[in-house]
Amino acid sequence: MTWTEGDINGCTLQPLKPYHDERGWLAEFFRHDELASALHPAMGYVSMTKPGVTRGPHEHVDQTDLFVFMHGTMKLYVWDARRGSPTEGVKAVYTVGEKSPAMILVPPGVVHAYKNVGTTDALIVNCPNRLYAGEGKAHPVDEIRHEDMLGSPYLMD
Repeated sequence: MTWTEGDINGCTLQPLKPYHDERGWLAEFFRHDELASALHPAMGYVSMTKPGVTRGPHEHVDQTDLFVFMHGTMKLYVWDARRGSPTEGVKAVYTVGEKSPAMILVPPGVVHAYKNVGTTDALIVNCPNRLYAGEGKAHPVDEIRHEDMLGSPYLMD
């Protein structure tokens, strides 16, 4: 499959605005008054990705991810694989992290991956709108993994 570069419908990248003082900095990435209630986080987690390591590509059936990139240097890839989407077949690539802190909403059906392209460990926060494996971790995980798919159309640089 050939992808067109561009913005993806429903996939919102928002640069963070750090507020600095003598103690360091603070940046808001979620406010319930600025996000539709269906997208409000159900949980949150932080992950660390080592230099050169890739996470993804994968997608979700029902889950919207709210990723925050603020430490390290990541190359973020998103592909619109949703049938009938106005931006079906569009790919977007962003460099995010310490020099360009950002929050991104990734809706269901949008394949996503990121790679640590820096020289230090990177920290990533995710606040998805669904619980991992449901209440009590008793349900199937909402994830379609493409990492080991032969002939995958989700290629990264």
